[in-house]
Amino acid sequence: MKIKLKNYYLLIVLTTWGASAQEPDNLIGKWDLEVQMNEKIVPSWLEVKRSGVSTLIGYFVEYNGSARPISEVQFHNGIVDFSIPPQWNGFNDLHFTAQLTEGRLKGTILGSDGKAYPFEGERAPKLIRNKKVVWGKPRSIFTGKNLNGWRSSDPNRENQWNAVDGVLKNPHSGVNLITEKAFEDFKLHIEFRYPKGSNSGVYLRGRYEVQIEDNYGKEPGSTYFGGIYGFLTPNEMAALPAGEWQSYDITLVGRRVSVVANGKKIITDQIIPGITGGALDSKEGMPGPIMLQGDHGSVEYRNITLQLPEN
Repeated sequence: MKIKLKNYYLLIVLTTWGASAQEPDNLIGKWDLEVQMNEKIVPSWLEVKRSGVSTLIGYFVEYNGSARPISEVQFHNGIVDFSIPPQWNGFNDLHFTAQLTEGRLKGTILGSDGKAYPFEGERAPKLIRNKKVVWGKPRSIFTGKNLNGWRSSDPNRENQWNAVDGVLKNPHSGVNLITEKAFEDFKLHIEFRYPKGSNSGVYLRGRYEVQIEDNYGKEPGSTYFGGIYGFLTPNEMAALPAGEWQSYDITLVGRRVSVVANGKKIITDQIIPGITGGALDSKEGMPGPIMLQGDHGSVEYRNITLQLPEN
């Protein structure tokens, strides 16, 4: 999807000439968005649903941050409009305006930074799987000796990751690390260790973050240890104290995810609604890589293995 960036102003006018009234059912659902920002495309996500008989509400995920609630979505004559308070990217309310035409959204986001960004969007795929999965044998995706099979998220910056004695180390905040291969459904085993106060995450298909953070002793939350960032809350806090080796065993089939943290089932066969902040893209129907977050804090990984479907 290519979007031509023209001159956009703070006042955005969308014509409704020839637009027939559309039912809310045409808008209700989940949408994968691509936003033109500073000469590159970044992902976002929108969900619209009913509250009662006539009110529309929803959730919005920007290119970073967590899912943010929308108290009311306005929808008249094919025009979608809502505002939400700022989160991380500025001090102004974010304002979203789009036109729904032939099953696609096209419009402008006036960001919390006061800048206008054009975007286009399409309905997110359901990713339903009807066949029982037969899993193959685990295979390592980290050699323990070097970064073969992995790439930096930004080739223009120094890659601070290194491999030492079987451990993948991120000594300080910098770039993220991404597998060169893309995957669809899989079982992932990964072990990690972080110092006190640190923060990282594992992105499934490069789109859905399983949070890694020093949250020992806290109540569970969707943005804390083991959560699908901003969406799914673990049923208990399974984090160990900082400095200890810990593990995730994650199963992803379609949108359904299960997470076992340090041997405890904390998320079981739950549906991931959409992409989380920091995702590589919003192409949810496509395979994607494993991405390790390296831009938040120091972390170490080891024993990274995948099981893929045999059928």
